[in-house]
Amino acid sequence: MARPEMLKLPEVLTEIKMSRAAFYRMRARGQAPRLQKLPNGQLRVSRADLDAWWVRCEERVA
Repeated sequence: MARPEMLKLPEVLTEIKMSRAAFYRMRARGQAPRLQKLPNGQLRVSRADLDAWWVRCEERVA
């Protein structure tokens, strides 16, 4: 079984065209993609979680 693609936070911010501060504000409101913290403290977002977040954003606008 292949491991899921995990994106670094800067990669996610580039893809969604958002600043780190804006992302954390959304996260505080529970509206950002789910973050996973690695044992070394780095943050990752799974590709599946980011794609699902995009779908939820589209549904809110529609």
